Amino acid sequence: MTPLPLYFDYAATTPVDDRVIQAMVECLGRSGNFGNPASISHAFGSNARQAVELARRQVGELVGAPAESIIWTSGATESNNLAIKGVAMASTPQRRHLITSVLEHKAVIDTVNQLEAQGFPVTWLTPDGNGLIQPAAVQAALRADTLLVSLMRVNNELGTLTDIASIGTLVREHGALFHVDAAQATGKVDIDLAALEVDLMSFSAHKTYGPKGIGALYVGPRARGAVQAQIHGGGHEQGLRSGTLATHQIVGMGSAFAIAANEQQAETQRITALSQQLREGLLALPGVTLNGCAAQRIPHTLNLCIAKSGFNSASLAGALAVSSTSACNSASNAASHVLLAIGLDHSQASSSVRISLGRYSHTADVEQAIAILDQALKAPAPLW
Repeated sequence: MTPLPLYFDYAATTPVDDRVIQAMVECLGRSGNFGNPASISHAFGSNARQAVELARRQVGELVGAPAESIIWTSGATESNNLAIKGVAMASTPQRRHLITSVLEHKAVIDTVNQLEAQGFPVTWLTPDGNGLIQPAAVQAALRADTLLVSLMRVNNELGTLTDIASIGTLVREHGALFHVDAAQATGKVDIDLAALEVDLMSFSAHKTYGPKGIGALYVGPRARGAVQAQIHGGGHEQGLRSGTLATHQIVGMGSAFAIAANEQQAETQRITALSQQLREGLLALPGVTLNGCAAQRIPHTLNLCIAKSGFNSASLAGALAVSSTSACNSASNAASHVLLAIGLDHSQASSSVRISLGRYSHTADVEQAIAILDQALKAPAPLW
């Protein structure tokens, strides 16, 4: 069997933590907690319901939100759709204007594009020179008819941070709703929805060492009654998202978020040290530069432009599992819309790599990654 490359693509997905797997397995099989959480008339359903509600509390505790404000979905993509389309579909003719940015994940961009095609006016914010969406840009875009502002907390390609605290205050003062895509943020940065002026926030389990196929949407007090369900049939999740709840996946997400709550501080300190070692080692190589703001970022994700003729991240695939763009762009083999938006040309965007660290990254891995990229830069350019 061909040996697997070193994994440096944690921003794309994370392996499920072994402790999470154990919690999920206990919800499967005849001897497990397999009941339908909606069938609370007997012990099987009641036990499953208790597990679901414990997980709801665990997700809420990581982000400073009451359990009843957490709505289960299939992942952050569905959460983004429910938040944006749900608010838009429940809007009045007086408030239909949407604000987002060209840096967002395709789950937001494509959703807003669809609404724009249906007649909703949209303002597309562009980043500053550091690749950041500044509060002043949001303030300038706000209008009397602004309904919703949707921005991500952590950019999935650059690792840069959006100042959602300042932006939330501006949006709240204006009377609009504020949605934040936090898929890349949980377990990496502190989130306290009790203090933030955020009305809707999207979460994903598989970015935080939980299973794929499960996520959640925080629906705050101001958004209650302002979101229209997008999936109907049974009125589950307070009428916002129908469908039989997947107990094992929900328990997995709750367990993953509980672990993150207990270990985030120590884990971030460790990854910060690894990131500094990786960043210094790679930026010392000829022609390697950092994409995005150098300071306002998480340590977990680095995006680097490699100024070498003919370089492509695919050349590293046998040794390093990294990305040239986000998974949503990789599927279509398109250049990163994020890198193009911050001013890189197509050649620079195509020769950039996203390297992301995680729970199972170690010093030896970082040393190997630096050596592998150093070797790739010293190799002759391909003839084509």
